[in-house]
Amino acid sequence: MTQLCDACGHSNSAGSRFCSSCGRPLNPENEASTEALETLGGIDSDVTLEAPSTGAALVVASGHQAGTRYAITSTHLTVGRHPDSDIFLDDITVSRRHVELQQGSAGYLLKDVGSLNGTYLNGERLPDGETPLTNGDELQIGKFKLLYLVSSTT
Repeated sequence: MTQLCDACGHSNSAGSRFCSSCGRPLNPENEASTEALETLGGIDSDVTLEAPSTGAALVVASGHQAGTRYAITSTHLTVGRHPDSDIFLDDITVSRRHVELQQGSAGYLLKDVGSLNGTYLNGERLPDGETPLTNGDELQIGKFKLLYLVSSTT
Protein backbone atom coordinates (compact mmCIF):
# COMPACT_ATOMS: atom_id res chain seq x y z
CA MET A 1 0.00 0.00 0.00
CA THR A 2 1.33 3.44 -0.86
CA GLN A 3 0.75 6.87 0.64
CA LEU A 4 0.01 9.87 -1.56
CA CYS A 5 1.53 13.21 -0.62
CA ASP A 6 -1.17 15.86 -0.13
CA ALA A 7 1.24 18.58 -1.29
CA CYS A 8 2.65 17.17 -4.54
CA GLY A 9 0.69 13.95 -5.18
CA HIS A 10 3.79 11.73 -5.20
CA SER A 11 3.24 8.05 -4.37
CA ASN A 12 5.38 7.03 -1.36
CA SER A 13 6.14 3.65 0.21
CA ALA A 14 3.89 2.43 3.01
CA GLY A 15 5.16 3.56 6.40
CA SER A 16 6.98 6.62 5.02
CA ARG A 17 6.86 9.65 7.29
CA PHE A 18 8.02 12.17 4.69
CA CYS A 19 7.40 12.52 0.95
CA SER A 20 10.42 11.29 -0.99
CA SER A 21 9.72 13.91 -3.67
CA CYS A 22 9.05 17.18 -1.81
CA GLY A 23 10.05 16.28 1.80
CA ARG A 24 6.77 17.28 3.41
CA PRO A 25 5.35 15.22 6.30
CA LEU A 26 2.87 12.63 5.02
CA ASN A 27 0.82 12.75 8.20
CA PRO A 28 1.25 16.30 9.53
CA GLU A 29 -1.00 15.67 12.54
CA ASN A 30 1.63 13.33 14.01
CA GLU A 31 4.68 15.45 13.18
CA ALA A 32 6.14 18.15 15.41
CA SER A 33 6.70 21.38 13.54
CA THR A 34 10.11 23.03 13.66
CA GLU A 35 8.24 26.33 13.80
CA ALA A 36 7.82 25.66 17.54
CA LEU A 37 11.49 26.63 17.85
CA GLU A 38 10.37 30.26 17.66
CA THR A 39 9.44 29.99 21.35
CA LEU A 40 13.10 29.65 22.35
CA GLY A 41 13.33 33.41 22.59
CA GLY A 42 14.53 36.32 20.54
CA ILE A 43 17.92 37.84 20.12
CA ASP A 44 20.07 37.74 23.23
CA SER A 45 20.47 41.25 24.61
CA ASP A 46 24.26 41.05 24.98
CA VAL A 47 24.94 40.15 21.33
CA THR A 48 26.76 42.84 19.35
CA LEU A 49 24.94 43.42 16.07
CA GLU A 50 27.24 45.85 14.28
CA ALA A 51 28.03 45.11 10.67
CA PRO A 52 31.58 43.99 9.98
CA SER A 53 34.10 46.67 8.97
CA THR A 54 34.61 44.94 5.61
CA GLY A 55 32.84 42.10 3.79
CA ALA A 56 30.02 40.10 5.34
CA ALA A 57 29.52 38.06 8.50
CA LEU A 58 27.07 35.73 10.20
CA VAL A 59 26.46 36.53 13.87
CA VAL A 60 24.86 33.92 16.13
CA ALA A 61 21.98 35.83 17.75
CA SER A 62 20.58 32.97 19.86
CA GLY A 63 21.63 29.51 20.91
CA HIS A 64 24.52 28.45 23.11
CA GLN A 65 27.03 30.14 20.74
CA ALA A 66 25.27 33.53 20.92
CA GLY A 67 27.59 36.39 20.04
CA THR A 68 29.92 34.29 17.91
CA ARG A 69 30.80 36.07 14.66
CA TYR A 70 31.80 34.23 11.48
CA ALA A 71 33.44 36.31 8.77
CA ILE A 72 32.37 35.25 5.28
CA THR A 73 35.63 35.35 3.37
CA SER A 74 35.33 32.61 0.76
CA THR A 75 33.12 32.18 -2.29
CA HIS A 76 31.60 28.96 -0.87
CA LEU A 77 30.75 28.30 2.78
CA THR A 78 29.19 25.25 4.45
CA VAL A 79 27.14 25.33 7.66
CA GLY A 80 26.20 22.26 9.67
CA ARG A 81 26.85 19.82 12.49
CA HIS A 82 29.65 18.04 10.62
CA PRO A 83 33.01 18.97 12.21
CA ASP A 84 34.43 19.77 8.74
CA SER A 85 31.79 22.47 8.14
CA ASP A 86 33.09 26.01 7.70
CA ILE A 87 30.59 27.06 10.38
CA PHE A 88 30.16 24.24 12.90
CA LEU A 89 26.87 24.41 14.84
CA ASP A 90 27.01 21.64 17.42
CA ASP A 91 23.42 20.74 18.19
CA ILE A 92 21.19 17.79 17.27
CA THR A 93 18.64 20.16 15.65
CA VAL A 94 21.24 21.00 12.96
CA SER A 95 21.85 18.54 10.12
CA ARG A 96 25.42 17.45 9.44
CA ARG A 97 25.28 19.26 6.10
CA HIS A 98 22.55 21.86 6.59
CA VAL A 99 23.06 24.89 4.33
CA GLU A 100 25.57 26.38 1.92
CA LEU A 101 26.35 29.99 1.06
CA GLN A 102 27.62 30.63 -2.45
CA GLN A 103 28.84 33.98 -3.71
CA GLY A 104 26.74 35.23 -6.61
CA SER A 105 26.98 38.29 -8.81
CA ALA A 106 24.94 40.47 -6.40
CA GLY A 107 25.99 38.95 -3.05
CA TYR A 108 25.62 35.62 -1.31
CA LEU A 109 23.02 32.98 -2.09
CA LEU A 110 21.68 30.59 0.56
CA LYS A 111 20.69 27.00 -0.20
CA ASP A 112 19.35 24.31 2.12
CA VAL A 113 21.19 21.12 1.16
CA GLY A 114 18.64 18.57 2.38
CA SER A 115 18.42 19.32 6.09
CA LEU A 116 15.82 17.40 8.07
CA ASN A 117 14.44 20.37 10.05
CA GLY A 118 14.66 22.84 7.19
CA THR A 119 16.10 26.33 7.18
CA TYR A 120 14.13 29.51 7.78
CA LEU A 121 14.91 32.94 6.38
CA ASN A 122 13.14 35.82 8.13
CA GLY A 123 10.59 33.36 9.55
CA GLU A 124 9.76 31.64 6.22
CA ARG A 125 10.93 28.17 5.31
CA LEU A 126 13.45 28.27 2.46
CA PRO A 127 12.14 27.03 -0.86
CA ASP A 128 14.15 24.63 -3.02
CA GLY A 129 16.99 26.29 -4.87
CA GLU A 130 19.11 29.28 -4.01
CA THR A 131 17.79 32.37 -2.21
CA PRO A 132 19.66 35.70 -2.19
CA LEU A 133 20.65 37.14 1.18
CA THR A 134 20.32 40.81 2.08
CA ASN A 135 21.81 42.78 4.95
CA GLY A 136 19.95 42.10 8.21
CA ASP A 137 18.40 38.78 7.16
CA GLU A 138 17.75 36.34 10.01
CA LEU A 139 18.55 32.68 9.35
CA GLN A 140 17.20 29.95 11.59
CA ILE A 141 19.24 26.76 11.40
CA GLY A 142 17.97 24.26 13.96
CA LYS A 143 17.65 26.20 17.20
CA PHE A 144 20.27 28.75 16.16
CA LYS A 145 19.34 32.19 14.86
CA LEU A 146 22.03 33.91 12.84
CA LEU A 147 22.04 37.40 11.41
CA TYR A 148 23.58 38.10 8.01
CA LEU A 149 25.36 41.44 8.20
CA VAL A 150 27.16 43.23 5.38
CA SER A 151 29.64 46.08 5.62
CA SER A 152 28.39 49.35 4.20
CA THR A 153 31.79 49.81 2.50
CA THR A 154 31.52 46.73 0.23
